[in-house]
Amino acid sequence: MSSTSPSSGSTTLATAPGTVLIRSAADISDLVNSGTARGQHAKMIVIIALGGIFLDAYDLSSLAYGLPDITEQFGLSSAMAGTVTASISVGSLVGALVGGWLVDRIGRYRVFMANMLFFVVTALVCALAQDVWTLIAARFVMGVGVGMDIPVAIAFLAEFSRLRGKGSKGSRTAAWSPAWYTATSGCYLVIMLLYFVLPDAQLGWLWRFTVGFGAIPALLVLLLRRRYMNESPTWAADQGDLEGAARILRQSYGVDARVADDVPAQAPRPPRPGLAAYARLFTPPYRTRTIQSVTVGLAETFGYNAVAFGLPIIIATLMTQGPLTTIASSFALNLLFALTGGLLGIRWASTRGAWPMMTLGFAIQFVAITVLGLIAAPSGTAAVTAGILMLGAFMFAQGFGPGAHIMSYASLGFPTSMRGVSIGFNQAVLRLGSTLTLFFFPILSSGLGTDVYWVILAAPVLGLIALLAKRWEPVGFDADAEERSSSARLAAGQCQN
Repeated sequence: MSSTSPSSGSTTLATAPGTVLIRSAADISDLVNSGTARGQHAKMIVIIALGGIFLDAYDLSSLAYGLPDITEQFGLSSAMAGTVTASISVGSLVGALVGGWLVDRIGRYRVFMANMLFFVVTALVCALAQDVWTLIAARFVMGVGVGMDIPVAIAFLAEFSRLRGKGSKGSRTAAWSPAWYTATSGCYLVIMLLYFVLPDAQLGWLWRFTVGFGAIPALLVLLLRRRYMNESPTWAADQGDLEGAARILRQSYGVDARVADDVPAQAPRPPRPGLAAYARLFTPPYRTRTIQSVTVGLAETFGYNAVAFGLPIIIATLMTQGPLTTIASSFALNLLFALTGGLLGIRWASTRGAWPMMTLGFAIQFVAITVLGLIAAPSGTAAVTAGILMLGAFMFAQGFGPGAHIMSYASLGFPTSMRGVSIGFNQAVLRLGSTLTLFFFPILSSGLGTDVYWVILAAPVLGLIALLAKRWEPVGFDADAEERSSSARLAAGQCQN
């Protein structure tokens, strides 16, 4: 009995029915990419990876509504309030750079397990903080955990999924978007429930309960990770550990994979990437992909943080609505618009691709922000309703467009050997943009009022320019096969010389 691996052309022989012999890292990659390797255990790993992203979003969103209370309790200026909101983004910038490098250097599993402790401990410290500097420090460390988690979570989503079709890499990396909006919707649901449960005199403590609650799902995800998580088989094979990769296929996919007797189980190990690995992002063919992914990512994160994170400020201050309307509207916009868009982004990823959805999403956001700018300060029920619907349109477009597919651009155009670095670098730059947005948005919204919409309009404009400059489709692209082909051509050229 024999079988031919789907894309590399290499041949693997089976010694018994259902047994597949592994001869190279390409065989491991081909088994995963073709969808031949399937299993409930692998699906559980994908769910747990999305659970990490859920926590990232919850922790980033948990202070959105409570910022006015924090400002009042600690007597903060606008600049210090911006420092509180931006501290988690500064931490995530550091975490993304270090975490992206570690993901490629020591593996996905080790980083995945370590960073959960950040979420449990820091959520409790934030909730109990008695001064603003303790709060800022705890949010910064929490951000380090968030920054480390995203590169490893997205790497898992890409490396435990087939290349095309249902459950593809494109669909599963796009799944980070609905996971994110489920978390933000859940955060506002927690806020709403606490709003009704807490006595009026204790509502100023609502933000503490909301932030502290994040420790509970973090502990649950940590326990699930200990039970179900495994290393990425493609990363293990890429490190020369074919025996380890075959074992992961047996455990996580139910594939009886064995290393052929004539192949060393431990192939020569490639040099471990140092921090200089980031320089590879700016060499052909990755340079253009890196620049485009960072540019659309900056546009996405600026628009998202200004509108989605700023929803309570926009609704309460610019639209002059009361606290219950602000909470209910923020919850509904995340659940009904953003989450729905994110679910459609998963469905459309493998059939329509990332580029068309990103372009359409930015175009809708351009229209929505323009209308909000023209409405300005709404007076009357009709104008307020129209403004909230425009916010909904922005969030819906974010869900299926730029929100869903920035991770596709950051991860699927890069091979396993540098996927962590590519996501880490992308996230670090995005977190810099996020930090500046979170710091300056409260200041700009209070200083410019409704004219702040014209500043936000720069986000979809930048995104459209970056996408129209070069049509590049990452969904369905096999970056590992491209790397192997390039290495083979380079080796052949050296032999000829």
